[in-house]
Amino acid sequence: MSVAVADVPTQMVSVQEVFGIRSRLQVHSFPTRRQHVPEIDPDYRFDPEATLAILAGFARNRRVMLTGLHGTGKSTHIEQVAARLNWPCIRLNLDGHLSRSDLIGRDAIVLRDGQQITEFREGLLPWALQNPCALVFDEYDAGRPDVMFVIQRVLEANGHLTLLDENRIIPPHPAFRLFATANTIGAGDTAALYHGTQQINQGQLDRWTIVASLDYLPFEREVDIVLAKCPHMSGPDGRETVERMVRLAGLTRQAFANHDMATLISTRSVVAWAENMEIFEDRQFSFRMTVLNKCDEVDRNLLAELYQRCFGEMISVPLSSSAA
Repeated sequence: MSVAVADVPTQMVSVQEVFGIRSRLQVHSFPTRRQHVPEIDPDYRFDPEATLAILAGFARNRRVMLTGLHGTGKSTHIEQVAARLNWPCIRLNLDGHLSRSDLIGRDAIVLRDGQQITEFREGLLPWALQNPCALVFDEYDAGRPDVMFVIQRVLEANGHLTLLDENRIIPPHPAFRLFATANTIGAGDTAALYHGTQQINQGQLDRWTIVASLDYLPFEREVDIVLAKCPHMSGPDGRETVERMVRLAGLTRQAFANHDMATLISTRSVVAWAENMEIFEDRQFSFRMTVLNKCDEVDRNLLAELYQRCFGEMISVPLSSSAA
């Protein structure tokens, strides 16, 4: 495959300078932005271990999977690394409706010279494989078995894709990279929290050469992120409120880890709660709209207790639909 110079990363960047992580690793990047490069979030905070794993994927063409609870920023982490490398990045959600033909391609009837003919239309995987692109499989543990076996073909570093419908073998582009995110590590939904996830074939899991785990950020860093995303909360009073919100989120995560409740408040939910406070100008109402109304009746009562512990005030618990 002949590759144009513009289609390969030619600029070398220092991980320590760009990402603030102590490492001698250097990574190639594209000198200019191009189509499908994510926008840079200047307020993003990088987890050192997860970031190094992702950077190894870009630098050495490793297959990298990020696992962790929802709202920890797995997909965003990959996107923000790609954004700083000017590397095109495409996310594909492996929900239960994505079929093999969606991934590979299918025959389509087109009109040529006034006549209808059948023509093969490539899916996203063949397109990504032939372009400078980081392809991210979101919700990897929710993929259908027929889809997963297609992916297995390209998990090798130089894995070629065979299109049987066209009798064609597609070699990967030198700047093609493959990533995945998952809520579980391939053992299925043991906590009954992520319905629709499947057990991952161990032979396929073994082909992911780097697996990193991403957890929620330390308290102070999470507070800083919420404040950066929600400037209307700036000031001493706003910071104190955000600190209480993050402390409440931490208590729900502890309760979840102890199997005391099935609901936890992610960083994403804390930011949404703070954003809704700007809209509704009411902390309790925003909390109900953002968090409380998503829970079952048992978790609602416990959440109300945790809310009272953090804010020193009672909160009304809405009735469940069954009680109503």
